[in-house]
Amino acid sequence: MTRTAWQEVPRPKLDRFAAIALSEAPELAQTILHAIRRDYPYLHLVEDESGEPLALVGIRRAIEGFVHNLTSGAHPRVPPEMFQEFGRGEGLEGRSLDSLQAIYRLGVRLTWRRFAEIGQQIDIAAPAMYELAESGFEYLDGLVEQSVRGYAEAAARRASERLRLQRQLIEMLLMEHRAESTRTLAERAARIGWELPETIAVGVLIRPAREAVAPAVGQGILLDMESEQPRIVIPDPDTAGRAETLRRATAGWSGAIGPPVPLASAATSLRWAETAVQLIKKDLLPQGEVLYCTERTEELVLLPAQELTDASARRCLAPLDGLSPTQTRRLAETLLAWIETSGGAPEVATRLGIHPQTARYRLRQIRELWGDAIDEPDQRFEMLLVLRSQRLRGDLAPVQG
Repeated sequence: MTRTAWQEVPRPKLDRFAAIALSEAPELAQTILHAIRRDYPYLHLVEDESGEPLALVGIRRAIEGFVHNLTSGAHPRVPPEMFQEFGRGEGLEGRSLDSLQAIYRLGVRLTWRRFAEIGQQIDIAAPAMYELAESGFEYLDGLVEQSVRGYAEAAARRASERLRLQRQLIEMLLMEHRAESTRTLAERAARIGWELPETIAVGVLIRPAREAVAPAVGQGILLDMESEQPRIVIPDPDTAGRAETLRRATAGWSGAIGPPVPLASAATSLRWAETAVQLIKKDLLPQGEVLYCTERTEELVLLPAQELTDASARRCLAPLDGLSPTQTRRLAETLLAWIETSGGAPEVATRLGIHPQTARYRLRQIRELWGDAIDEPDQRFEMLLVLRSQRLRGDLAPVQG
């Protein structure tokens, strides 16, 4: 293999270069640290047990490691642990790596400047020094790579910790009889940078697939994807634009968002969302979208009470007993249309999409079956609830138009 220019440097010169560079490493490290403190005054430098800045230790080790590897003929190898720790520290503090990379470049530049002077001093050929410069920049890439690894590890740990704290906060918010004070809740919320709202809405989602990616609900909205049915906590849900943002973020998901309630009543909002999700699973509410409970009041009030409305139906619709299923259905639909429109045959006919004469005939039958009892307000209201419940379940025809 072709020998490089650096490998052609006579051994005595290499040893001389290493001796000078290593002897000056502590002083050079101090010079670099001084420049870092001057250019980055806001940077917090962590110290070891002896009170020495870890950055100074890292700089000195990086210089010494670089020199040892070069003079031994090995490829410069970055000491991984310390520079991973530097990256880890930036990640845990929530800062970017931009400043750290700039600091590394500053250190390499100052080191190269001194190494060039040493090379000139002991008469190392220019091509060899060019190779030394290239090795320095490769070394810089290695420093950055190790720091990125540490940073990624810390960022993942930080994200995991935030999710854990977020889940704890959600659990506290949704407790039925919460023992914690508002102050305790506020302290918990502050640990994840969340401000307690005055009102809240709680949603329950149905995964479109087992490995579905969490919806990008945006900042301020809490999402717990660890539950079998993911839960979502929406602060100040009536804020302008929030509903539309959520609709876009949850496109393709099914689920329900409970009504806005005071913060202390979050469990109530959750109960309504859970009720709606149960109806979705029974195909009594539409799938493929996240519904708002406040827009589905009729279904949420009537459908869960099926046993009760069926019992009422047996009593208040008893006059229909003995008729054929077809007759029963037609007269029930006509009765409901008559109660809803508060009109006569023309209005009922329009609502049902039938001929007015047919509507008139059915209304006469209804009057004969119920008599004056049908004019009682309480009786009519009960019939309205029972018949609407049946329509919601698909037992009666939907409203026309």
